[in-house]
Amino acid sequence: MQPRLLLLVGVITLSGCFFSPDQYPQGQVTEQRLNNAAHDGDNWLSHGRTYSEQRFSPLTQINDSNISTLGLAWFAELNTQRGIEATPIVVDGVMYVTASWNIIVAIDAKTGRELWRYDPKVNRNWAAKHACCDVINRGVAAWGGAIYSATLDGRLLALNAATGELLWEALTIDQRYPYTITGAPRVVKGKVMIGNSGADFGVRGYISAYDANNGKQLWRFYTVPESKDGPHETDAVAMAAETWSKDSWWSLKGGGTVWNAMAYDPELDLFYFGVGNGTPWSVKQRSPGGGDNLFLSSIIAVRPDTGEYVWHYQTTPGESWNYSAVEDIILAELTIDGQLRQVLMQAPKNGFFYVLDRRSGELISAEPFVDVNWATHIDKKTGRPVIYPGAFYGNEGRLIVPGPSGGHNWRPMSFNPATGLVYFAAMQIPNYYRINENFKPEPGFDNSGFIDKGFNVKAKAPDGGKASLNFSLFLLAWDPVAQKEVWRIDQTKLGGGTLTTAGNLVFQGLGSGVFSAYDAKTGKSLWSFNIGTSIMPGPVSYTVDGEQYITVLVGRGGGGGLVGGPTAAKWAEVKNMNRVVTFKLGAHQTMPMPEPTDRVLDPIPLPTKDKAVIQQGKALYGTYCFMCHGLSAVSGGVLPDLRYTDKVRHGLWQDIVIGGLLESNGMRSHGDVLTAQQATAIQTYVLSQAHRLKKRQDRKASR
Repeated sequence: MQPRLLLLVGVITLSGCFFSPDQYPQGQVTEQRLNNAAHDGDNWLSHGRTYSEQRFSPLTQINDSNISTLGLAWFAELNTQRGIEATPIVVDGVMYVTASWNIIVAIDAKTGRELWRYDPKVNRNWAAKHACCDVINRGVAAWGGAIYSATLDGRLLALNAATGELLWEALTIDQRYPYTITGAPRVVKGKVMIGNSGADFGVRGYISAYDANNGKQLWRFYTVPESKDGPHETDAVAMAAETWSKDSWWSLKGGGTVWNAMAYDPELDLFYFGVGNGTPWSVKQRSPGGGDNLFLSSIIAVRPDTGEYVWHYQTTPGESWNYSAVEDIILAELTIDGQLRQVLMQAPKNGFFYVLDRRSGELISAEPFVDVNWATHIDKKTGRPVIYPGAFYGNEGRLIVPGPSGGHNWRPMSFNPATGLVYFAAMQIPNYYRINENFKPEPGFDNSGFIDKGFNVKAKAPDGGKASLNFSLFLLAWDPVAQKEVWRIDQTKLGGGTLTTAGNLVFQGLGSGVFSAYDAKTGKSLWSFNIGTSIMPGPVSYTVDGEQYITVLVGRGGGGGLVGGPTAAKWAEVKNMNRVVTFKLGAHQTMPMPEPTDRVLDPIPLPTKDKAVIQQGKALYGTYCFMCHGLSAVSGGVLPDLRYTDKVRHGLWQDIVIGGLLESNGMRSHGDVLTAQQATAIQTYVLSQAHRLKKRQDRKASR
């Protein structure tokens, strides 16, 4: 697809040449500068600070001996109210962040003063239909004098870093299919790398490279074949096709999106990226004849100039559990068995921590970092997991751990070369998997193809025995050489991304709103600060005028924040806030906490008290509504709690749900999948939940 070039000052010169980021002297981010970013602690030039994505800061001004004096330096309102997952980029005292709806903001990194703001005006109806997990974005990239960002509706943008003016934009997706983009781009050798999301909805995954100067597409690497017999775009796709059966569910496009992990080794000139899950989830449905289904759940190495395939490693052959391999990729040098190895590390969803030779993709080691019951181990000779046959669930459901949220998800992990440890948010959450034999694809909706209703605690484990139900969340410090846990911090709320520093510190925020620092060697808690809302992204560190700062973006949302349910009820009592929060030594600024919501529970009478209609509405709500409005109609505090819907909105229920009255606000029409009677059934269920809550409130008030 061709980029749309904009006739702005500096975009096209009188000679007809395209804009070149190198013309801007201030805040230049060059190839040499990125290659040497490990030695530049003053800035945070790339998503993971360096191409190696270690998220390690060499700064020591803030350290384990003075962390108690860390205080709030400044905060900035982003003026959006949805999920925030972005990592800031900091270039020569200017910070670039993305708020909800892909709004890009430049901020003075010393004071928090907003310098400019650019709203790409994302198609909100598109995002509401196709964004699985909130209207989030994981950040921008910097190159030359430009800032690059991608949007939920599939565009890649280049902005003037000094002014925020749009330089060019390119449509990166085929809009016949439900693609979105949530990941942060990377720029390598003047090429902007970007993938996309949407595997659960039914798309064909790929990653593309665009010319940073003008938005021209240079190459594209497809991660799954379009058919068994071709024609295939490349030899790599032809190789992948051999691992799919001829009767695969080709109309659902296979999945395998590239929505997060990327890294680059300038010495080897290899660009690495992770690949997501398949569609439908179960290989029994997706590829009935079996097969590994490359390149699902794989790490792939290519040449950045051409996209030429070099090697791959598949973490989960025959992927059937939403075990994506898009979680952070970290490059490092480790001494293993007395030999210095150039390694690639990943802790993907499937629960095993992998150390690979990044030259060849050879498996060096892999061990479980959480409870794992779908496989016994990873065979070091073949590099393949030894999977229990029972893990390939069918009509007889199985209790499997990790569940689809994974042992580790997208939340960034960090590596400290001084301690030799990797730090990340881990979780043990089993899931009941059962295939939906009556599955029929619905364009624009979840097409995972399994029954996501209830939790059968009596179901067997993949080995045929009794399943262990161990639920836990923790911050994990992992030794990648010994492949063992060194310390952990048990947590009651989901942990966010991590930052580690040469000051012997690890920083992490929690879903509870607490931002903490720990001793990197021992895990001892050293400092904490109540930010007042959920923290999901990884923090960053930088300096301005000789002072070191720690910054993290905050805002409740994402998949977990939207799903909400009774455990997230406290967040429904306060308004969501999106902020940039920054700390330095000796600072004493204060920050207001979230304001209470001004809502009134006054439900109208039920359209009917027929229990069958209420149950029908409950089932339909579970299919079409809970991912945004919360389990059991209990909001997670991000989108409206439908139990508090007023009389006027109830009168417009059909116009909203079927007619699309609020599409411009991001509430899609469901007229393509629901009838008026079904919409009324959902309304009846929501009202039944509202009346139940009203009775509880009245009983409590009368005590």
